[in-house]
Parts: sequence; structure tokens; C-alpha cells
Amino acid sequence: MKWVSHIALTGTIAYAVTTDPLCTAAACVGAVLPDQIEGTPRSVGWRTWRSRHRGWSHWPMLYLALIGGLTQVPHQVFYDAVFFSVLTWLFLGALLHIAEDAVCGKVPFLYPTQKVGIRLFTVGSFREYLFVLVCIAAVYIVQLVLQR
Repeated sequence: MKWVSHIALTGTIAYAVTTDPLCTAAACVGAVLPDQIEGTPRSVGWRTWRSRHRGWSHWPMLYLALIGGLTQVPHQVFYDAVFFSVLTWLFLGALLHIAEDAVCGKVPFLYPTQKVGIRLFTVGSFREYLFVLVCIAAVYIVQLVLQR
């Protein structure tokens, strides 16, 4: 998916769950984190970037371990709950990025070398944007139903 799609869908989900603009912003930053870690084709060269793309930076177990590690840190380390929430949503945004990439290609799953996924659309295509729009509408519908 394009970054704009990652940010729009992840931001919608985060805001629907938290109604907190700060957590939503953290999730949006996390929504591009796996790709940022890899660099760009221009910065590292096309072949190097392609060989790394959707590698360890897209491994969900890494982000689950980071979230798990946050829950094990003594509360005195965090100045307040806001800092903890922001870090948690940063990593949740990365997890959402990985799930979103899994519908347009393959991503690592249980092991960094084991890749799973389906290809519902090509990155940057009309079908990608339609998929994101339908997902955003579904989030709003679910939110409306749950508010009743």
C-alpha cells in the first residue's frame, strides 16, 4: 500500500478505538515505520531496497514483543500513562501496516523468512484506494452500531 493509504486507514482505526488525537497521531507514525526502517530505493539503491523490502521490519512478532516488553517495564520508568499509550499505539500502527501490506503482497508471519499474504490489488491502483475507502466505511459503520 501507499503511505497515504496506510496513514488514512490506520488513523481511522486508531481514532475509532481511542478517540484520542495523540494516540491516533502515534499510530499514523507507526503506520509508516516498517517502510521507514528499510529506507527508500533512492537512499540505499533499488536492489538493496528490494532485497530488504518486507523483511524483518515487517515481522509482526517484533512489534508484539515490543508491546509485551512495554507491559513488563515497571511503571516508574514511564512518567505517565500518556507516554506508555503513545509508544503502544506507535507499535500498533506498525502492526496495522503489516496487516494492510498482507492484502497486497506477502509479509513475514511467525518467522522472518516465512511470508504469507494475498494480493487483492496492485499498490497504487484504483482498487487499493477503493479497498481503503470500503475499510474506512466499515470502521465507521461498526462504530455507529457499537454506539447504540
